[in-house]
Amino acid sequence: MADLLDIIFSTSFGYAVLRVTTPILFATLGALISIKAGVVNISMEGTMLTAALTGVVVSAFTGSGMAGVVAAVLAGMLLGLMLAYFALNLKTDIILAAIAINLMASGGTVFALYVISGDRGISSSLASKVLPKIQIPIIHQIPVVGSVLSNHNILTYVALLSVIVVYVLIYKTPLGLRIRAVGENAHAADSVGISVIKTQYIALIMSGAFAGFGGAFMSMGYVSWFSTNMTAGRGFIALAAEALGMGRPFGVLLTSLLFGTADALANALQAFRIPSEFVQMVPYVVTILGLVIYAKRRQSMAQKHKSEDRV
Repeated sequence: MADLLDIIFSTSFGYAVLRVTTPILFATLGALISIKAGVVNISMEGTMLTAALTGVVVSAFTGSGMAGVVAAVLAGMLLGLMLAYFALNLKTDIILAAIAINLMASGGTVFALYVISGDRGISSSLASKVLPKIQIPIIHQIPVVGSVLSNHNILTYVALLSVIVVYVLIYKTPLGLRIRAVGENAHAADSVGISVIKTQYIALIMSGAFAGFGGAFMSMGYVSWFSTNMTAGRGFIALAAEALGMGRPFGVLLTSLLFGTADALANALQAFRIPSEFVQMVPYVVTILGLVIYAKRRQSMAQKHKSEDRV
């Protein structure tokens, strides 16, 4: 037990938490934007997986990590556009359309990897690029704090800054006002001249872009290759993080850090003689517990509102 506490309270553990939180935070911000517009994007898992492969392939063929990131984000936006078309134009159930995208990505990325490189399961023959790490001036010299906050992959800092960007977007811009208006009452928004479908299109495309960043980090920051189903449920964990964050950008930052801590803890437990099956299930158990707490909280709030209405 003492050894485990030593690991948890070490600077390396704090560093690991930020590292593993990055893809979850990107996907959570994407989920937040779509839900604010009244459309639930549960295709985050498949979008991240597709973006991860796209980033690896493009960076390998172009020799540029930045080109890989741009391609990954564009792939995410394309899948967001696809989901929007099926759900908003063809009137397909958005949940079923998102599930189809997830299933397509799960098998399609394996097939595409084999066709492109001949690799099975992992992109071992592709010389993909890795995005650089950045040392923050001054902060990296501060004991403890510097070891935790500095020398992360560039996308980790992009994810943290994105929290502020999303907050400003949603609460301080005309587009954010339209997104919130459509999400709260689409008919009322339509009655004052806001194009509901256009706004939801924009929200889903932006959601896909954030998932694309998350996928790029998985294959070009977290590791330097693509492997089958490497997202490992992070897209679904992001949906839970968004729900627990109560739809607030800084709230979802905290919940993403919570799930990132659970993921980092699972990695730390591998150093002990604990069955690997138990270690691997830790992040998902925390996700389930988080959703139970969220459901109880919503239930108590609903009961409170009912009692106030009676009064």
